[in-house]
Amino acid sequence: MKYSNATNYALHTMVYLIHLPKEKTIGVQELAEIQKLSPTYLSKILTKLAKAGLIESTPGVKGGYKISRFHDHVSFFDVIKAVEGENNLFDCSIHHEGCLIEDTMRQVEENMKKELQSKLLIDIVNQSKAKNPPEKTIKNHDI
Repeated sequence: MKYSNATNYALHTMVYLIHLPKEKTIGVQELAEIQKLSPTYLSKILTKLAKAGLIESTPGVKGGYKISRFHDHVSFFDVIKAVEGENNLFDCSIHHEGCLIEDTMRQVEENMKKELQSKLLIDIVNQSKAKNPPEKTIKNHDI
């Protein structure tokens, strides 16, 4: 199983945004440079995160993106769902009633979902802050 690169970048972006001071915004260009991405590609990811209510967008010259006010409760699953959707990872290709393989795979997926819901991004931010002095700017390799 593999998540898309977009999910990888979304998770890193979210941790970066949580790390910023509460009301500070950052533009897509600067965020893209930090992660060495195309601003157009990152903009598509940011749009998904904004639609999910995980980040807020402020238009204008001094605008940009910032984390939503609920950042203490954002889980890995919230970000994954915003980018990937909430489709099942496994669909039985042999359609019959009571497929034990499909039942087992669904239970495993449910367990993984619960685990990802229990892992909060703020915990990663706190680990990063403990590892690095406060005056150090967070970079992609720090998370």
